Amino acid sequence: MPRERLSVVVTRRLPEVVETRLSELFDVRLRENDDPMSRSELVEAVRSADILVPTVTDVIDAGLLAQAGERLKLIANYGAGVDHIDVATARQRGVLVSNTPGVLTDDTADMTLALILAVTRRLPEGFAIMQKGDWQGWAPTAFLGGRLGGRRLGILGMGRIGQAVARRAAAFGMQVHYHNRKRLHPETEQDLQATYWDSLDQMVSRMDVLSVNCPSTPSTFHLLNARRLKLMKPSAVIVNTSRGEVIDENALTRMLRAGELSGAGLDVYEHGTNINPRLRELPNVVLLPHMGSATIEGRIEMGEKVIINIKTFEDGHRPPDQVVPSML
Repeated sequence: MPRERLSVVVTRRLPEVVETRLSELFDVRLRENDDPMSRSELVEAVRSADILVPTVTDVIDAGLLAQAGERLKLIANYGAGVDHIDVATARQRGVLVSNTPGVLTDDTADMTLALILAVTRRLPEGFAIMQKGDWQGWAPTAFLGGRLGGRRLGILGMGRIGQAVARRAAAFGMQVHYHNRKRLHPETEQDLQATYWDSLDQMVSRMDVLSVNCPSTPSTFHLLNARRLKLMKPSAVIVNTSRGEVIDENALTRMLRAGELSGAGLDVYEHGTNINPRLRELPNVVLLPHMGSATIEGRIEMGEKVIINIKTFEDGHRPPDQVVPSML
C-alpha cells in the first residue's frame, strides 16, 4: 500500500517548473497570488502542514511556532538566509530547518559589481538625463565618474559571495581587502590576492569602495553604525547586497546628504520596503528592489534544493542543507 504523501504548504509563488515538480511529488498547497501570507494564514499553514516552504518575507518566530501542529516536521526555506526563522525554537519543538545555500553566489556577486559600476560611473544620472530627453550632447567634463582599476575594495564578510566578489573585482584591477570573523587560509588569500584586516575600523577608513557581504546576526546588527561610517573617506562608496540591518540606514542617509560619502548602491534595506524617503532624493544613490538573486537560473536551482531537502527528509534522512543553531 503506497504511503500517504507529505502535506507541503508553499507561502509564495515559485517558478512554474518548481511548482510543477512539487505537485508531482507531494500533496502541495501552492499560493494563488504572489502576496506574502498574512499572520493568520501562516498560523493555519503551520497547523496543517508536514512541511512549510517559506521565503524571506515570512517571519517564522517563536510565537508562530508555538501555534504549530504536531504534523509540522520541516521548514524547507526557499532561500539561503534564515534570519527570519527562529531556528533554535524550531529545533526545541522537533522541527528541522533547511535552506538553499550556494546557488545564488554568482548572481549576488554579479549584482554587487553592477552596483559598484553604477555608482562609481554615475550610470543612473546618465540614464535619468536620457529618459527626460535633456541630453545636449557629449562634453569633456560631463558625468565624470571614477575608474575602478587601482581602487581599494574592502569586503565585509568573506564567505562564498564575498570571495566571488573578490574574484570579479580583481578582474577589474581593484585591490582586494577584507574583514571577516575568521581569517581565510593563506592559500585562499593568495588565490584571491586579498589582504586581511583584523580591525574593521582601520579597513573602512582606507577603502575607496566598501562591499557588505556578511549575514544578518545579532553581532552584525548596525556593524556599520554612525561612528564607523564616519571613518570612511568622503570619496568612498558603499554597496550592500547582503542584509539591510548591517548598516545604520539613517546615519548613512545623513552622511550621503551631507557629502560625507561619495555614493551608495543598495539592494537591501534596514526596514524592508520602508526605505528612508531621503535616500530616494539623492542622485548619487542607486536603489534596487532586492534583485541580487533575481535570475531565472538561480530561482530554479533554489527550488531544486528545496525539493531535494524535502525528499531526503521524506526518505528518513537528514536534509543535506539542514541548518542548526550552532551554524548561525
